[in-house]
Amino acid sequence: MKLAIKTCTLDMPFTEMLDFCVRQGVSAVEIGTGNWSAAPHIDLDEMLRSQTAREKWLYEIESRGLEVCALNCSGNPLAYAQDMAVTEKTFQLAELLGVRKIVMMSGLPAGCPGDKTPTWITTSWPPETQTILDYQWNQVAIPAWRELVRKAANCGVERIALENHGMQLVYNPETLLRLRQAVGPMVGMNLDPSHMFWMGGDPIQAARVLGAAGAIYHVHGKDSRPERYMCGPNGMLDTKPIDQFRQRSWNYVSVGAGHGVQWWQEFFSVVRMGGYDEYVSLEMEDLTLPMLDGHIASLRTLRQALTL
Repeated sequence: MKLAIKTCTLDMPFTEMLDFCVRQGVSAVEIGTGNWSAAPHIDLDEMLRSQTAREKWLYEIESRGLEVCALNCSGNPLAYAQDMAVTEKTFQLAELLGVRKIVMMSGLPAGCPGDKTPTWITTSWPPETQTILDYQWNQVAIPAWRELVRKAANCGVERIALENHGMQLVYNPETLLRLRQAVGPMVGMNLDPSHMFWMGGDPIQAARVLGAAGAIYHVHGKDSRPERYMCGPNGMLDTKPIDQFRQRSWNYVSVGAGHGVQWWQEFFSVVRMGGYDEYVSLEMEDLTLPMLDGHIASLRTLRQALTL
């Protein structure tokens, strides 16, 4: 496997970001195109309009020996029309750029017809939870995703890697495989260990399950850590914003500050065993560190784990 960076978290101009990637020995970039990303390194509409803009943008990447490993349009296309529009535009741009992999999230519908608020069900009681889930899956998500898969295929997209994020209908291997069974193998998982840690899962066992299904399509190198002083008495469910990291039960941290090199070495070994030997894309959201320090520390850990 080789290193990439999801560049949204690098707060620097496009060409400076690319030069940083080269200095750090990164081989590829994962580019956010909009929705929950501010898309600091691409103008989606301009790129769709202008072949000249696309050629110039690609030249800056390829002339440095880098490649685009994926476009990322993470948002909630099952609840918001504007997020669906960005998703479809991202498919169209992927075709124009020759990018074959999209990273995104499944989205999360509202709880019933007429409602506008996405509803994440994480328990089986009270019993109305089952009515909500039936509506979300069978009336909204599966029909919408069948159409999304069709549109992606028409644009030459080969794989859609869904991130196992909270507040999404697909948030673990079981839910990913449920959607995949309904809409086909276009969808697989962007396996992000950081989310599984706080949800109580084991990313290494998840890699086994997903690998057996041929469903690992992307990997994010991202770490999180339980904060013992807060999670001990309160548990891991926490609604405080991530910038209140001193008061939270868990935090995103630089890779290695939650789980060390040995853990990441085992994780990558099992991911390879599951048939994935492509890019590991760093996503750095440790707010306790300066931006560049967090990236450099994370890349150091990932590089050690990949080469041991």
